[in-house]
Amino acid sequence: MLLFASTILLSAFLLFLVQPIIAKQILPWFGGSSAVWTTCLVFFQVLLLLGYAYSHLVTNRLAPRQQARLHIALLLASLVFLPIIPTIGLPYFLLSTTGPLLQKWVAPRFPEKSVYRLFALSNFGSLAGLLAFPFVIEPFATSRTQSLAWSGAYALFALACALSAWRAARGAGAPNIVDTGAPQPAAPTAAPPRRRDYAMWIAFSALGSALLLASTGHITQNIASVPFLWVLPLSLYLLTFVLAFEGRGGRGWYERWMLFVALLFVVGMAAGLSAGRGVLDVGLAVPLYTAGMFVAVFVCNGELALRKPAPRYLTHFYLTISFGGALGGLFVGLVAPRLFPATYELPLALMALAALALAVVWNNRFLVGPALVASLATAWYGAEYFTFLRDDVIYMHRNFYGTLRVREQGAGNQQVRRLLHGVILHGEQLTIAPDRLEPGTYYARSSGAGRAIEAKQAAGPVRLGVVGLGVGTLSAYGRAGDSVRFYELDPDVLALAKEYFSYLGSSPSQLEFVIGDARLSMERELARGAPQRYDVLAIDAFSSDSIPAHLITREAIELYMQHLASDGILAVHVSNRFLDLKPVLANIAQVSGLTLRLVSDNPPASSSASITEWVLIARTPASLDHELLAVAEPIEPNPALSLWTDQFNNLLDVLKSRPIDEFRRLFGMS
Repeated sequence: MLLFASTILLSAFLLFLVQPIIAKQILPWFGGSSAVWTTCLVFFQVLLLLGYAYSHLVTNRLAPRQQARLHIALLLASLVFLPIIPTIGLPYFLLSTTGPLLQKWVAPRFPEKSVYRLFALSNFGSLAGLLAFPFVIEPFATSRTQSLAWSGAYALFALACALSAWRAARGAGAPNIVDTGAPQPAAPTAAPPRRRDYAMWIAFSALGSALLLASTGHITQNIASVPFLWVLPLSLYLLTFVLAFEGRGGRGWYERWMLFVALLFVVGMAAGLSAGRGVLDVGLAVPLYTAGMFVAVFVCNGELALRKPAPRYLTHFYLTISFGGALGGLFVGLVAPRLFPATYELPLALMALAALALAVVWNNRFLVGPALVASLATAWYGAEYFTFLRDDVIYMHRNFYGTLRVREQGAGNQQVRRLLHGVILHGEQLTIAPDRLEPGTYYARSSGAGRAIEAKQAAGPVRLGVVGLGVGTLSAYGRAGDSVRFYELDPDVLALAKEYFSYLGSSPSQLEFVIGDARLSMERELARGAPQRYDVLAIDAFSSDSIPAHLITREAIELYMQHLASDGILAVHVSNRFLDLKPVLANIAQVSGLTLRLVSDNPPASSSASITEWVLIARTPASLDHELLAVAEPIEPNPALSLWTDQFNNLLDVLKSRPIDEFRRLFGMS
């Protein structure tokens, strides 16, 4: 049993670990688009489903010795694909088969039902892999080292799995040999699952997956843009599987009456909170929604645990719930962004769960009243949530990159229009005031970017480059004879900037737009022999929690410098509530022989300008020797911080506070 359990634990650990390793490796190849992460997610989900299908077919169609020979042969073949740069298909596929395959092999040798405790162990291994990457592995190893270490661990797994297959084939047909003397739970009926069972497995697994992704998206986009916050709901999601399938001798800790009462409470609280029309206190909203997700998903996975079949049908069970999980993930990740104008999937998933819960309790004739009240409260919450998303919104659009909202608030000369992506402000403009074309927020004339641009304009016409369009505020600096070239990932941002804001339409300068990942676009320009020779190149892509790290590595900075004029200035916007990116740039500048200065702007509250930090980088100190830049201060490199490259970069190093401190603050504990 120790061999089988250790193999399952290692496979689950490696399975969850390889996803961020591979996704991070290929990010610089394809750009910072969320399409990279979503495509990786879809790829891994499909392979997981195929792995479960393989386990089901092999264990039901082949004799034990044939199963062992086939699987050992595939394990040997998979070693050819090591190290995992960039190929991972066959190794990942075989990892995904391990849980159900080994459980099916071990089931005849151990007491009924206890085999499902290995499923809890598998999810514990996944949880360990999830937490290990950002907090233990990424801070200390380059991408190359990560892949080599993972490949070594995979080779060890392949040996253990091959040995497990051989042992299982030799012991096929042996009677149950374990007798611990402890009372065992009653064996489940050996009757095959009914169509209703399959339908419920799919429904609860799809809802659990959808609730996880929808809750995570809502928390991180609409409530708090905190680095690593996504780890919390995913960790709790995996924990619910452990609790549902492991506790109390394999019977799990799920109690239907307790969880339905908790679900009623959480949904009612969420409905009451949403009735406040979105005025959310982060310290209340984050724990509430996180607790709500935990309870709701525990209901889904607890119901799955109550419905698990006899071990002889466990591959049917795992294949079905993996299909349901993939359906839920694909719905939230790919279908919903194209179907809904905003993030409607969270209230819709909660309504579906309430309806399913009502059906379950009605069928069991208990707690019907509380479930009915929970269903009504969920419907109310959904209505209030839909209303909140449209408050003060004159336009709302959702695409692959998220939800964009144009909000208009105030009146008269104080009427302001803002472009929001979740909770991140991407720019604003006064709509009626005489100074509506004056650059404000992060791009005011007193900001580092504003000072650098005006310093260059003092000598004549300039060519400006901007990574991150926003509402086009920096085009307000453009004069006749100047040119401004914007790099923007999302084409819909360009359309909104032109239609709802007047900066672009009013600029007398020549405007150019490049749609796509900025780094890839600039690399293509160099490959064509067309360096842009910018007088100022402004990089504005680091204000949220989701940092496109490939835009702030040593290789990226060297690329930007190739596009600058000989005396050009690279201006990097590093204002961020949670991350301190200044030492990252200071270390890169030191090894690259560049000059670096910081411009901190703290304007009066009555100003339209925002508090900002811009780092200015140039080839020589003379390029920054201008009276407008006299406020700039030097930044000392940090030898304790590793140099950020495409091979190594880690957000934990630049957190202004530890993740645990931030979580404590969010949960009102500090």
